[in-house]
Amino acid sequence: MDTGNLAGRVALITGGARGMGEAAARLLAARGARVVIGDVREEQGEAVAASLGARVARFVALDVADAASWDAAVATAVDAFGRLDVLVNNAAIYTTSPIVDEDPAQLERILRIDLIGPFLGIRAAAPVMRRTAGGGSIVNISSQAGLQGIWGHGAYGAAKWGLRGLTKTAALELGPEGIRVNSVHPGAIATPMIAHVEGKEHAAAPLGRIGEPEEVARLVAFLASDEASYLSGAELAVDGGASAGRMPAFEQRGTTR
Repeated sequence: MDTGNLAGRVALITGGARGMGEAAARLLAARGARVVIGDVREEQGEAVAASLGARVARFVALDVADAASWDAAVATAVDAFGRLDVLVNNAAIYTTSPIVDEDPAQLERILRIDLIGPFLGIRAAAPVMRRTAGGGSIVNISSQAGLQGIWGHGAYGAAKWGLRGLTKTAALELGPEGIRVNSVHPGAIATPMIAHVEGKEHAAAPLGRIGEPEEVARLVAFLASDEASYLSGAELAVDGGASAGRMPAFEQRGTTR
């Protein structure tokens, strides 16, 4: 249902061609925003934008690790819709490996996309948001792995912990200009990015299941709206309770006393 609480807003969403990014783009559009979908998956991204309609959506090819690509994406938002109010730094890659087995080149690739990408995005978007009445909202999609150590997540966790820290610094620097910056920390979510991960259905979440992209999108939409007008520098877990602590074995098996 279109609640209209994002009417007039313009959002740039990275990794918007599928998964959590696509879910966020569709929900923000349903709530009245116009959206620019940035992704390296051009065919999929164009299809999502086309399904939303030209009045509501645009697709832009965006390599988040490239500063010039960011400048072009922000310019697309302004040229198409006249402003930029919301940035959702969602694009990421995900692999797991013990630290001693990790390829340093893969570590660097993860850091370029999952951490340097959002840094470049904030740097490109903030000057435009400064010119927008009412400031703006930046939502950085981190991870449960940015809240706690997880075996095999040395490279990915380093990037997502870094994004959590970047969020807090950006909130301090941009807050006086009315730009709010928050981080969202999903647990196991049913997206193509984790489709290859064995045992994902057994993710140790107290709610006993993995999440859906739309459940993350609803939190993103809240942070983008005026309903979150005094929320900045926060870290919000959407992980079924997984980061609350370790469950005893009998609870993980679904046994009750």
